[in-house]
Amino acid sequence: MATAPTAPTTQGVAVDKEVNANTSSRDGSEHDSHTGHSKKRDLDDAFRYLQGAGAATGASAGADTATDDDLSYNALKRKIDWRIVPIMFACYTMQFIDKVSLNYAAVMGLNKDLALGGNDFSNAGSAFFIAYLIAEVPTGFLLQKVPAAKWLGANVVLWGIATACTAAATNYNSLLAARIFLGVFEAAIAPSLILISGQWYTKSEQAPRFSFWYCGLGLGQIIGGLVSYAFQKVDHPQFVGWRIMFVVLGCVTVVIGFLTAWILPDTPMKARFLSEAEKVAVLKHVSVNQTGIQNKNFKLSQVWEVLLDVQLWLMTLITILISISSGVVTTYSATLIKGFGFSSPVSALLNMPSGIVSITATLLVGFGVRKGSNRWAWIVFCCVPGILGGGLMSFAPSDNRAALLAGIYLVNSVVATLIVIYQWTSANCAGQTKRVVSIALISGSFSVGNIIGPQTFQVKDAPQYIPAKITVLATQAAGAVMAVVLFAYYVWANKRKDAKRASLQSQGVEVETEVSHWEGMTDKENISFRYVY
Repeated sequence: MATAPTAPTTQGVAVDKEVNANTSSRDGSEHDSHTGHSKKRDLDDAFRYLQGAGAATGASAGADTATDDDLSYNALKRKIDWRIVPIMFACYTMQFIDKVSLNYAAVMGLNKDLALGGNDFSNAGSAFFIAYLIAEVPTGFLLQKVPAAKWLGANVVLWGIATACTAAATNYNSLLAARIFLGVFEAAIAPSLILISGQWYTKSEQAPRFSFWYCGLGLGQIIGGLVSYAFQKVDHPQFVGWRIMFVVLGCVTVVIGFLTAWILPDTPMKARFLSEAEKVAVLKHVSVNQTGIQNKNFKLSQVWEVLLDVQLWLMTLITILISISSGVVTTYSATLIKGFGFSSPVSALLNMPSGIVSITATLLVGFGVRKGSNRWAWIVFCCVPGILGGGLMSFAPSDNRAALLAGIYLVNSVVATLIVIYQWTSANCAGQTKRVVSIALISGSFSVGNIIGPQTFQVKDAPQYIPAKITVLATQAAGAVMAVVLFAYYVWANKRKDAKRASLQSQGVEVETEVSHWEGMTDKENISFRYVY
């Protein structure tokens, strides 16, 4: 039977001279031989599953009952990839198309049909993200209590219904209501996908998987352009093209939502497509993350840690800065292209190359992080063409449509930085409560940037919108600078942890145990946790 400490240090590790004083039970409780009392440790559900698997096979949870070699872990990863990545990709594709469908509807006559005036269209775009931001507050709590896969599936169905109902809008107020409901339900998408991805892969493996499902954004841009072009060819006096488009998109989304709830397992422990040995292999493989799989105990102390964590404030600032640009290109790209003098159908088609740029940048970043890490450098790398694009949009002659189009396409490279931030948050935040709250915070920050972005487009600045274009240029440059600052912070934080670890080891403290990987400690509490950058 494994030994455990009498009095764990603040890092949750044992002092050698006290190791023999206690014993540890299979349910994760500690028994103190001096007092005769037991105290419960807040262990992850995955640890309890491993304990049960060890008991069933006659081996301890720490034994290699299913090693990577025994099960050919690369084959197992491919099996997992094909099961969960495609449906996540489908969800992200539809959330993007449904979100930016307003952009396409604008060039299809929505503004005229609903008698929108002044900044009504900008306000409708911002209302989505305001609702999105507010909904992140309960999302951060519910995702610790409710299985992420089921929560995601339910919200996909609901936002599909909200998308379809947009077709019934008759004026500004009804359009606003539809967009608010869409924002509330879409708030679940990023936090859910980030948590689900983190359950199945190690930190280095997460980057390309995040990139695969995030490519749904680029595909959404391509499909959205084709869908808009096709529905602009519909000529029906009572049911105009943009209304039919919303109904069709909503119905497709509802179907994907039901498939999501059916296909995605709640956790690796509940995956019906895996054998027991494969489940154990997955859990042992991802234990190196030290971020856990599932723990339903909501800890207020970890919420306070989020609010005081420098890395999260820096990450939040980067997300807001970069999202201002993404908010501009996703909400107003078709409108900008039409402003260059193109017809509505042609504007929809000319928006499609933006998707190709997004996909290329996203895949390049995902595999680049997988091979060489340097997440901070990849953010800077993506911001450089974004800065160039912002410069072309702002200062190219108004009659040089090729340069203006190139500027819009280049700005789309910045969308790849968001997937780096999502994966960075997943990798560097430990403790289940801290993870879900941090992910919700970053997702909320994304909406803040997208609230600001559309508001830089004011009617008085039409048709060139020069202040908005300069905002794109400035915010991307600032985002690149802050990524370097965050990199420096991580280097400093890891050096502090190294010094503390060396000090504890010199005192005879056991710094890292198998159980410590599943104790639900935050990244700050766990002395063996190291930040990736």
